[in-house]
Amino acid sequence: METPNAADSTPDDAPESTGIAAQDWAQASAEPQYRAAVIDLLGALAYGELAAFERLAEDAKLAPTIDDKAELAKMASAEFHHFERLRNRIAAIEAEPNEAMEPFAAALDEFHRQTAPSDWLEGLVKAYVGDSIASDFYREVATRLDTDTRDLVLQVLDDTGHASFAVEKVRAAIKADPRVGGRLALWARRLMGEALSQAQRVVADRDALSTMLVGGVADGFDLAEVGRMFSRITEAHTKRMAALGLSA
Repeated sequence: METPNAADSTPDDAPESTGIAAQDWAQASAEPQYRAAVIDLLGALAYGELAAFERLAEDAKLAPTIDDKAELAKMASAEFHHFERLRNRIAAIEAEPNEAMEPFAAALDEFHRQTAPSDWLEGLVKAYVGDSIASDFYREVATRLDTDTRDLVLQVLDDTGHASFAVEKVRAAIKADPRVGGRLALWARRLMGEALSQAQRVVADRDALSTMLVGGVADGFDLAEVGRMFSRITEAHTKRMAALGLSA
């Protein structure tokens, strides 16, 4: 989910599109390893959107008012529509959607199990901070993708409205009880660590995806660029924390 202070869709210092990044899907998919990497990426994204839908629907039960419940339900619906677009795209490029998602289900389910919110405010912080870290990672990857896949990835990472809603509610809660801020800051730091670990596991476990990212297929990142990428993600996280009124 995009946030007002998150990185733009394309990083400021992203290279000019060349190679795969300047091709459309029909051209780029002629490379079998690239095609496999994109199917992995879309599978990971699709299951992530499905999991986000399930979590937001569950979090709505913790909401203190009917209006809040309705707001989360609307966001959950947006996530499900993103899932449908990704699932349809996987099928359109002649892959089986369930098979594409399956390799990522266990890791994503475990992430959500380990970071289950204990209350309404933790749920908001998770959606605002935790999901946005993953979104920043996928946006960075998108700069290396073919034009058709890149457009789809950026569209499904669009804000579902959670950003401003979460900031408003969390800031109000901290104003009402400043002690809440310390607890939520610790929670957000934990989310940061878990989200980055999850992103690294997803890439490391899939050969085609890791090869695409680190130089083997498309215009991959070199190791120095990987470091800069994670620095940009960390900087965006710090800005989100400030927007919430929390220390990073």
